[in-house]
Amino acid sequence: MGAYVTETHHIFRQSLRKFLEAEAVPFFQQWEEDKQVPRSFWEKMGEEGFLCPWVDESYGGLNADFGYSVIITEELERVGTGLIGIGLHNDIVMPYIGHYGTEKQKQRWLPRAVNGDIVSAIAMTEPGAGSDLANVKTTAKRDGDFYIVNGEKTFITNGVLSDFVIVVCKTDRFAGHKGISLLVVEEGTEGFTKGKQLKKVGQHSQDTSELIFDQAKVPAENLLGEENKGFYYLMEQLQQERLTIAIGAIASLERMLEITVDYVKERQAFGQPISQFQHTQFKIAEMASEIKIGRTFVDELIKKHMDGEQIVSEVSMAKWWTTDLLKKVADTCMQLHGGYGYIEEYEIARRFRDVQVASIYAGTNEIMKGIIAKNMGL
Repeated sequence: MGAYVTETHHIFRQSLRKFLEAEAVPFFQQWEEDKQVPRSFWEKMGEEGFLCPWVDESYGGLNADFGYSVIITEELERVGTGLIGIGLHNDIVMPYIGHYGTEKQKQRWLPRAVNGDIVSAIAMTEPGAGSDLANVKTTAKRDGDFYIVNGEKTFITNGVLSDFVIVVCKTDRFAGHKGISLLVVEEGTEGFTKGKQLKKVGQHSQDTSELIFDQAKVPAENLLGEENKGFYYLMEQLQQERLTIAIGAIASLERMLEITVDYVKERQAFGQPISQFQHTQFKIAEMASEIKIGRTFVDELIKKHMDGEQIVSEVSMAKWWTTDLLKKVADTCMQLHGGYGYIEEYEIARRFRDVQVASIYAGTNEIMKGIIAKNMGL
């Protein structure tokens, strides 16, 4: 219940939660088994105004503040982390179009992103370049009215479903990070193919794949912003990306605590609920305290971000601390479930799998600590 929350935000949350209880919760387990969230769900989200609410009304959006994006992230996470691709579409990929796109590009892509007609992705990671974005090998060479793109991307969220991918590539191979550009590559582009869907430890309903560019012929008008300015655009947008990860982490933490408290109150051992054992009480109290501390910090950062403050260090702190806490809490909650925590029928088993990658994506937690140290003058 951060300082940014208004009555209108509450009404929006109630509407979204009601929608998800009808359209997502009953089907989520099947989506996990199918290894994909169906496109029909994306379209329903768009119909109800739950995709890219920040987009201006002139492009079909609600012109809503970031608080609405926070609510969508939190409510999707309550259903399951496998819905994380929607948050990526809403608050990580499409803002690049909103910030750096030409009027023609905005008219072309934003309305379709809002109504669920297109699913978006961003392709940064390569087999040999993860956190080291300056070392990407995918190249884009200008040839008349086109760029010829060659390279391979991996671990791409929404990779299978995507119709629209922002590709991080080198337009100047010899300029390091100063030679990076962003190109929009659309489904059906000559020379662009999607590789296999990757089998992951968790987040099974979230499709993740490889993308291959073999002499891919991309129209030059699909260049986003200026050539060779891509690295700077990425750095400008990573604050919101990492804050979004922290917001989802807090929502996941709160959900794991909720289901574990319910379980220990019901589970009987030695003639009493295990919630009455001092060990259980201490563990629950410790988790509740740390989650509350995290919630308070993240809510403060949401407000600062909405106010336009530059909080790169603080967001880096939040990203690593909340995602480290995720793994710690998931482990404790599974332990308190006993043997049942290892059974797929219990939600904590899925949560335990799903949280493991959070300390890796959007910049590893080691990278986050390096950013903090650098900004401290170390």
